[in-house]
Amino acid sequence: MPMSAPDIEKMIKAAIPDAKVTINDLAGDGDHYAAEVISESFRGKSRVQQHQMVYQALQGNMGGVLHALALQTSAPE
Repeated sequence: MPMSAPDIEKMIKAAIPDAKVTINDLAGDGDHYAAEVISESFRGKSRVQQHQMVYQALQGNMGGVLHALALQTSAPE
């Protein structure tokens, strides 16, 4: 069963409480999403470290229940 956008957002916000999360279903199939995550906790971290934080928040669902996630991360401006 695919993950819903609200479930993805809830998992990210549970791990990164100050995150501003925007999720878009790219294919309408519940398997291919794009996410923009903005959090102060990303400041000073590399893009790879930021993405790792989001993947950890998804608790191993990437590549399984959640097939594809195009991810953009940044600290607030």
